[in-house]
Amino acid sequence: MARPKKDGIYLNIKLDKDLYHRLERVSEKAGQTKTLIAERALTAYMDKYEGEQEIIRQIEDGSVDIVPRNV
Repeated sequence: MARPKKDGIYLNIKLDKDLYHRLERVSEKAGQTKTLIAERALTAYMDKYEGEQEIIRQIEDGSVDIVPRNV
């Protein structure tokens, strides 16, 4: 049975060939599409970035205190 069509937008990018081959290997081993792996990687990257930006914003506006760690 065919996969249902995804409501998405196409994105054409040029990858370093070693990275592309690595993506192909992971895709085959994981049994997942390259699209799914790329979407998950982008989501993880952007979630981390946005979380870090929110922490920076909170520090800058004083809504969070910075407490030194005891080393």
